[in-house]
Amino acid sequence: MKNKKHNEPKFAVCVKNTGYPAALELRKIYQIIPDETADDMDQLRVVDESGEDYFYPKEFFLVMELPQTISKTLQKLAS
Repeated sequence: MKNKKHNEPKFAVCVKNTGYPAALELRKIYQIIPDETADDMDQLRVVDESGEDYFYPKEFFLVMELPQTISKTLQKLAS
């Protein structure tokens, strides 16, 4: 049985965008897609400005724990 918390959308704020200024905006909140391969490579799978998801270094983001109501609202906005 999968952990419900693992399936909830996760979000992070961008704190560094070196090499990716068009794809990542500093201080912007991005949706994170859980991905074991990204974790193994010390990366995060992020839905960037293109609307697609790509791997970026974990150090570029601060992952946030959001209340469920905020997380659901952000998820709806991202759809």
